[in-house]
Amino acid sequence: MYLAESGQQAEDAVVFALKNGYRMIDTAQYYRNEADVGNGFRRSGLNREDVFIVSKVTNEAHGYLSTLAAVNESLQRMNLDYIDMFLIHSPYEGKNIETYEALLDLKKQGIIRSVGVSNFGIAHLEGLKTAGLPAPSVNQIELHPYQRKDELVKYCLDNDIAPMGYSPLTRGHYINDPVFVQIAANYGRTPAQILIRWSLQHGYITIPKSVQSDRILENANVFDFTLSEEDMQILNSLANASVSWDPTVSSWEG
Repeated sequence: MYLAESGQQAEDAVVFALKNGYRMIDTAQYYRNEADVGNGFRRSGLNREDVFIVSKVTNEAHGYLSTLAAVNESLQRMNLDYIDMFLIHSPYEGKNIETYEALLDLKKQGIIRSVGVSNFGIAHLEGLKTAGLPAPSVNQIELHPYQRKDELVKYCLDNDIAPMGYSPLTRGHYINDPVFVQIAANYGRTPAQILIRWSLQHGYITIPKSVQSDRILENANVFDFTLSEEDMQILNSLANASVSWDPTVSSWEG
């Protein structure tokens, strides 16, 4: 589950999601809710090893020493001994190599279990490779039927980088698109469930966002049906449109 809200609402959403089968929570320093995620996790009563927690280095913390400090601050805010995965939030601000090296060193110390990136395009991923650095575990990017990023996804898969899709529900911008509504009606599902199922059938790690209990449950109820090949082709043929920022097209600043 992707969580951008903060405060008691965010904490309660984490508790509800974890008590209802969710096992991954995605946060970021930029969202200012890491403490809420940590509190929600502890209230859930689950064992630490049973929950996968992801956070991201804010752009302002780029650089080797500042990244080390920022990650340790995240640990303190969440009151955790380790974080399962830390991502570079975007390639903006440069110093990506320094930042990535800091995350790798924190991984060696056991403070981070896995290192990834977010909003990286092919040029940025090639930049890491050219610097002799190992490929990130994941690249978290905007992914939904209107934003498929076919070339970038192929590059990731060819290089053993797992695509992790945010905004799978198009941030609500296209949720009532007649195409989604009709396909949903054919399966007796909601448009949101169709969009999440599309991501799953592509093999993406997908992180829908909601703090509403009914929608948290709805978003997870997608494993007992399969979209037909014909419907997948319809969804794969929609025009290109983004509902978020797109740093993947920015220049590589090292």
